Amino acid sequence: MGLTFPHTVSVSWLRDHLGEPGLLVVDASTRFTVHDDGTFSLEPGRTAYAAAQVPGAVFADLLTDFADPTADQPVTAPDSARFAAAAGALGIGDGVRVVVYDQDDGMWATRFWWQLRLEGFDDVAVLDGGLPAWQTTGGEVSSFPVPPTPVTFTPRRRPGLLRSTAEVRAAIDDDGSVLVGVLDPAVYRGDTEVFARPGHIPASINLPIDRIRDPRTGTLRPLAELRTLFATAGLLDSTITPVTYCGGGVAATAVAHALALLGRDDVAVYDGSLTAWTADPTLPLTLGDQPG
Repeated sequence: MGLTFPHTVSVSWLRDHLGEPGLLVVDASTRFTVHDDGTFSLEPGRTAYAAAQVPGAVFADLLTDFADPTADQPVTAPDSARFAAAAGALGIGDGVRVVVYDQDDGMWATRFWWQLRLEGFDDVAVLDGGLPAWQTTGGEVSSFPVPPTPVTFTPRRRPGLLRSTAEVRAAIDDDGSVLVGVLDPAVYRGDTEVFARPGHIPASINLPIDRIRDPRTGTLRPLAELRTLFATAGLLDSTITPVTYCGGGVAATAVAHALALLGRDDVAVYDGSLTAWTADPTLPLTLGDQPG
């Protein structure tokens, strides 16, 4: 039996199907900490996973096993061979259906959803609302992690779902692409200097990630609301390809995931995002509310 919903499942769906043969639940939690001096740090969420996980869930370390160790940024998609080895070790492969969640706001879950799809694996859905929604609705949690059962993962990379800095630079003047910055308006305008230089990538529009979720529940807004949001932004136009970016390629995947729910499963993600873009002083930036 295939996944009931495309790209996402509810906590009630998972409760009904948990434990079925071939269904693998993955915790992709990562700890993001902002320090008093404005710097931030990233740590795998393994400790939180060990303390409380959906029963039977395995843990995906997105900072080591599923990242490129040679990259300048801490969260960069690895090559297909490295990804395949890590995915197979977790038990992800042909005939397996994956439900991924995290213990925060869902962005790390969508990051792993995107990485699996980048490597050609489509039988993956994000648990809407993650572990918080699971617990709020009375879902059982375990503090006894289970060891994964390794299988073979065969990568079939889709290059169209990934953009490099050079490709994003070319997209600025490409009528067939629309760049979408998903961080908050203050960062987009350049009022808040979070990265090496302030501002947004020229020609990019701003669609803040907090607009896709219900702040009370952490779950996605109804599809009708998402459709209106994305249609107003021009992102449902089949003649253009949305390319999402954020600070480091994580939040951007959440908007790509929400667009996939409406049939836009061709959305590309700029993996380096503003961390990579602002580090190169030769690349242009625009200040203010307008794309530029």
